[in-house]
Amino acid sequence: MKEFIEFIARALVDHPDNVNVTEVEGEKTTVYELRVAQEDLGKVIGRKGQTAKAIRTLISAVSAKKGKRALLEILE
Repeated sequence: MKEFIEFIARALVDHPDNVNVTEVEGEKTTVYELRVAQEDLGKVIGRKGQTAKAIRTLISAVSAKKGKRALLEILE
């Protein structure tokens, strides 16, 4: 899943080398921290948060099939 998030984020931003995803595994929940350059933050979040919402929906759907919960935090 980490590689999937990195792939999507790198396709959206101007500085793909600054994309970093950290995975924090819990018993029932996995938290993914997506870090991008400050100037790329708006591209990952999107207009009215639509891009971030779409990424979170994809992650939740894949995780639900595995019987876990996933959260995505977008940080600069």
